[in-house]
Amino acid sequence: MDILYQRGHATAVEIEEAMPDAPTNAAVRAKLRVLEEKGHVRREEQAVRYVYFPAKPRGSARRGAWQRVIATFFDGSVERTVSALLDLSAAKLTPEDLERIQQRIDRARKESKR
Repeated sequence: MDILYQRGHATAVEIEEAMPDAPTNAAVRAKLRVLEEKGHVRREEQAVRYVYFPAKPRGSARRGAWQRVIATFFDGSVERTVSALLDLSAAKLTPEDLERIQQRIDRARKESKR
């Protein structure tokens, strides 16, 4: 999925070539078939090959993934999730990053008072 979101679309061969330590071509195609059955990818026939596309826009998929991560690993707590992210990246945050984060917190605080 990462490759499809980065490129927008790709064939099974292109996906296999882009994967570090790629499995066999048959395994890549099998995984694409499963992802298609689950509704994560769609395919179009172009010439004599299939081209695969993400079925959902990246933002929509991102929100769904975050919701699952928050529910699974942080018991649904946004506070715990944010704390864990800050712990992981604290040394890498610039003053500008911290300011943008603070602005989002301030905005969320104002919206929760409405």
